[in-house]
Amino acid sequence: MFDQETHSFDECQDKKSDNFFRQEFKKVNAERFLDSQDKTSYSDSPKLEDEKINWEKPRTENIKREYQPNVFDVAAYIVNKLGTISTMKLQKLVYYAQAWSLVWDEQPLFQEKVEAWANGPVVRDLFYFHRGQFSVSSIPIGNPDLLNDIQKETVDAVLEFYGNKSAQWLIDLSHQEKPWQEARRGLAQNIASNRIISLDYIAEYYSSLENEE
Repeated sequence: MFDQETHSFDECQDKKSDNFFRQEFKKVNAERFLDSQDKTSYSDSPKLEDEKINWEKPRTENIKREYQPNVFDVAAYIVNKLGTISTMKLQKLVYYAQAWSLVWDEQPLFQEKVEAWANGPVVRDLFYFHRGQFSVSSIPIGNPDLLNDIQKETVDAVLEFYGNKSAQWLIDLSHQEKPWQEARRGLAQNIASNRIISLDYIAEYYSSLENEE
């Protein structure tokens, strides 16, 4: 069993066209967030057995083109772009990168599961890596160069919109979106959970945002 982790929520720190981000994101996401803010802080402490994670991944040039990035590669790319970042914000940016990769590129950016924790979407494997740290300045077990140009373009587009938002803003936004809500159906907001957020539901929901007028 692992000890309860308490996170502080103080502020830390074409399909992918300018037109889409400035019009659709601001209209759909920002307005929805401003309409119903909930500034309650939560702590997440799922009482689950610790798992042994194999951090070793092959890193050789001859498999670079075929290799799908893992969550650490994506996190390393984000940290390289933004610099030191809170672990809570990193978790949310990784989630949104996965979500929009499913929409724009029609495939997951990484294979690790996203769970619906009380603090919003969390990738448990990444949590085990940064556990106990409020912020990180590097992800040494990740290789950002393993993202191909299309994947980098996707993450860059996500960072263009979400990258300057606070961890709390991203948490509140995820709480108002259906993938997290559906995964936690029947649970109070502050109740620990390890329920998986379905990739199918993530793709369906964020595709619907893109298609809204």
